[in-house]
Amino acid sequence: MSSALVLFILVGYFLVLLTISHFTSKNSSAAVFFTANRNSKWYVVAFGMIGASLSGVTFISVPGWVGTTNFSYMQMVFGYLLGYTVIALVLMPLYYKLNLVTIYSYFKDRFGERSYTTAASFFLVSRVIGASFRLYLVAGVLQIFLFDQLGVHFAITVLVTIALIWLYTFKGGIKTIVWTDTLQTAFMLLAVVVSIYLIGLELNFTPSQLVHVVFESDYSTTFVWDWSAKNNFFKHFFSGAFIAIVMTGLDQDMMQKNLTCKSLGDAQKNVFWFSTILVVVNLLFVSLGALLYIYSEKMGIALPEKSDDLFATLAFNNFPLIAGITFLLGIIAAAYSSADSALTSLTTSFCVDFLKFDIHQDSASQQKNRKIVHLAFSIVLFLVIMLFKWINDDSVIKQLFTLAGYTYGPLLGLFAFGMFSKYQVQDRLVPWVCMLSPIICYFLSANYSIGFELLIYNGIITTFGLFLIREAPRLDPKKVS
Repeated sequence: MSSALVLFILVGYFLVLLTISHFTSKNSSAAVFFTANRNSKWYVVAFGMIGASLSGVTFISVPGWVGTTNFSYMQMVFGYLLGYTVIALVLMPLYYKLNLVTIYSYFKDRFGERSYTTAASFFLVSRVIGASFRLYLVAGVLQIFLFDQLGVHFAITVLVTIALIWLYTFKGGIKTIVWTDTLQTAFMLLAVVVSIYLIGLELNFTPSQLVHVVFESDYSTTFVWDWSAKNNFFKHFFSGAFIAIVMTGLDQDMMQKNLTCKSLGDAQKNVFWFSTILVVVNLLFVSLGALLYIYSEKMGIALPEKSDDLFATLAFNNFPLIAGITFLLGIIAAAYSSADSALTSLTTSFCVDFLKFDIHQDSASQQKNRKIVHLAFSIVLFLVIMLFKWINDDSVIKQLFTLAGYTYGPLLGLFAFGMFSKYQVQDRLVPWVCMLSPIICYFLSANYSIGFELLIYNGIITTFGLFLIREAPRLDPKKVS
């Protein structure tokens, strides 16, 4: 693709996002920014959440990952279904019952102020690093295959990307995100479907032959029963379930979208439909990965040094122009969907959980402070991305899930202890328990072979720590339900 075509696509895409922002941010207020007035259509939220869940990690890493792990990633995806069921039937009723704006405010009445701020702090750290990893991955691909040709430095690429995200989200907030995520999901799925179709044409395969080739290949090996393997079925399945619970159900970023639905029933329908479709979509991604490797073998194409670059390399260098265009749209969508909702949720959590905003008030000072916080987190994301570029030396998807095990584990323990026991805790000691748990897990992982199930161990250790600092339950059951 020529540089002019690339710029045309980028500018056109951004103009579409600005148009969406213009219409969704009319008469915006604090309630619109933080909750979209709880008036979103559940099916719009469900479709948009597919793209938000996939992000650049799935778009880039999963197809390349197939070369070393085959379809074993699907074991984790199947576990997602169990996790999303827990979210719909256990967590969502609690959130709607308490009419929460940020889900961590649950801990204020349940345990106390320090527990509340601890949970919110762990989310801020988790989401800043997670969103930065995702955006780094996508920005890196764009840099290698596009912006280096234009003579644009990586720092400028990232800075402009984040600035554009800030521009279309600072006013409409979560209401804008619900609709932009829908557009971005469509572009990501379009890129996958078009790529699969073009590979079929290049190899003279009919759709049925494509299916046959994929599932008869060695790449389609899905289930691993060797207990000593890191990708053993049970380890992956239950890790997937807990990853879904913590990275969606206990994550303000993802739950903020769900909480914009009109009612609990709508939110539950959103979760059930979204999780079912997500399995099919992930199956498309691993199938694409298998086809990329099969195509490379048949065409005698040398594989890139990093598996994360496989999809981009073939799309830009070997497939027809339409594949490059759809890949570019998909990668841009992945970049924006990974950061725009994160930026909004970070702003929401900090404003509500730390600055104690009242969303029913919309004073000039509150609006000003919200915009300052929004800008500050934009700067933080930029700095973390640049730091990650400096230190990264491994597959991004592995680092992302490993990191999630450390930072989301204490949230899992806090919610588990809060919801499934009636005990109080010594609120002043909660921050120490939540910080000690990841440290213990780090030393465990350094001495034992631990995979994605690290998240489960972290949650268990946190829960046990809370049990050790327990106090008698409150007499009023309404405050502990």
